[in-house]
Amino acid sequence: MPNILVAEDQADIRDLIVLNLQQAGYGVQAVADGQAALASQLERASDLLVLDLMMPALDGLEVVKALRARGRATPILMLTARSTELDRVLGLELGADDYLTKPFSMPELLARVKALLRRAELLRAAQAPGAPQAVLRNGELEIEPGRREARVGGQALEFTALEFELLLHFARHPGQVFSRAQLLDAVWGYSHEGYEHTVTTHINRLRAKLEQDPMQPRFILTVRGAGYKMRDAPR
Repeated sequence: MPNILVAEDQADIRDLIVLNLQQAGYGVQAVADGQAALASQLERASDLLVLDLMMPALDGLEVVKALRARGRATPILMLTARSTELDRVLGLELGADDYLTKPFSMPELLARVKALLRRAELLRAAQAPGAPQAVLRNGELEIEPGRREARVGGQALEFTALEFELLLHFARHPGQVFSRAQLLDAVWGYSHEGYEHTVTTHINRLRAKLEQDPMQPRFILTVRGAGYKMRDAPR
């Protein structure tokens, strides 16, 4: 049974989230501030972290930053009452996998939780002994879907589960252009107006990890500002 940590300082919202997750069959722990959330994750990582952005002691952004700096790849669903694009993008750039803006519905939260946990489980299964070892290649880029591993020039790269799924989707469809909505459907498993920023931020994170020279992208590029594709590596 997946174990989920809920970090939310508003007791009514925290209790409602905990109740719905428990009714869905998950094991749930809850804390009321960022410092307690970070301490809990460093002691024993949960399968997923539902993290409020604004909390006392340590805010959600600092928690995400601290966990990712320590190499923790726990899927993170960020909750935010802030409506500005900058706040949402910053959370994603620091390493959050997805976000929900308050107020949100419990069915939507449960759907996001299920999707994130499913990707994490696929990652664990793919890394198990005996997993298929087929390799996709594009110039210096090598991807082993079975092991959820990727290398550029022989150097291993670290990705979150969503980053890897996005990279793999591009690698399996070289040269094909995808809109943000199409990528949300194919990789995230949903498409809602207003969440295209999630795609943009993950694309930027992929670029930062893949490209030695951001001014001369080798793999992923914008096409007329409307979509993304992975092109063939230069000869």
